[in-house]
Amino acid sequence: MSSSEPVPTAAGTRRYPGAGAPGGPLTVRPIRSVDHLAFVRAQRSASFLQTPAWSRVKTEWRGESLGWFDGGRLVGAGLVLHRPVPRLERFTLAYLPEGPVIDWTGDLGRWLDPLAARLTAHGAFAIRLGPPVRTDTWSAAQVKEGIADPGRTALTEVPGRWTDPVGARVADRLRDAGWLPQSPEDGFGVGHPQFKYELPLAGRTEDQLLRGMNQQWRRNIRKAAKEGVEVTVGTVDALGEDLKAFHDLYVHTAERDRFTPRSLRYFATMFAALNAEDPERITLYLARHQGDLVAATVLVRVGAHAVYAYGASSTGKREVRGSHACQWAMIRDALAAGCDVYDLRGITPTVDADDPHVGLIRFKVGTGGQAVRYVGEWDLPLRPMIYRAFGLYMRRRGR
Repeated sequence: MSSSEPVPTAAGTRRYPGAGAPGGPLTVRPIRSVDHLAFVRAQRSASFLQTPAWSRVKTEWRGESLGWFDGGRLVGAGLVLHRPVPRLERFTLAYLPEGPVIDWTGDLGRWLDPLAARLTAHGAFAIRLGPPVRTDTWSAAQVKEGIADPGRTALTEVPGRWTDPVGARVADRLRDAGWLPQSPEDGFGVGHPQFKYELPLAGRTEDQLLRGMNQQWRRNIRKAAKEGVEVTVGTVDALGEDLKAFHDLYVHTAERDRFTPRSLRYFATMFAALNAEDPERITLYLARHQGDLVAATVLVRVGAHAVYAYGASSTGKREVRGSHACQWAMIRDALAAGCDVYDLRGITPTVDADDPHVGLIRFKVGTGGQAVRYVGEWDLPLRPMIYRAFGLYMRRRGR
């Protein structure tokens, strides 16, 4: 590996086959956090991973806000998280999780060429981004039919899905322009999930949402109410008792379900940063039964997009259905806030009834809603030798 590897001269002239006639040239340059936030607020929705505050949560990365300008007008924005190469700190992986916030329907070269040129000139060895663009959607009924069919093991084998032509076109153009897909076949990797479960809210009432749920979900929501489960919104200052109570339950859940929990410090930082940016950005929900904390969840909202970000539940008193009570409280609040979608985040695309992961999609499909496949995450190597060395380093340390 050589730190003097030449910068690819084609970084600003990469071709995106099939693109329409380009508009005027766009330029990319740093913008202030306040301008970045104003741009995000002007959108109908955006990922919270593309808000300026997220850079203050991911303290192990260096964050910067970039803007796309058409003349003097800001027309796009992105949060870039920079991760340095070990022993070559001046080179970074430039990561835009679930972003950037640009027009993905037009000429991608007009947007991504100036981004690549700017990041190359400032030491990036590769760009990783996750276009917030869907490729496929399956209804709840189609998902359930797939699980019931012993001849099918994956969502992609279930017929009748709706295919989004924009998403298909974005994937084709990225691939033809030299971007490398990073999302694994099982839907979960080192980045953010390609397959998600979403509950559409726009134009619906609470009664309509309840009727769209399966019988078990409706029964569990009623059961929680009958048992006297009370859901409250937590007070989440950095040292708040509610946040500590949530984290204790979350660690208990991690031990039971065998995943690695995040630290209390991480959640304190997350709540402080996101709430400082917008007091309605992140909310903690706590479900108690006779004084015992039985479930807790975290909701994050940007514009019309509400996200179920974290959840925890007790092993005892599961019969009072505290998790369903929290979910219903979050759905109702998202609906009242005028959200278009309630995002239950990642699923694996399995419909194999014998796969241990199928329980996750069964739980989420009970809300009604739909399974969605996004374009996924893509890498553009800018300095191939360093990119290959970084990939080897990450594989050796188990990502």
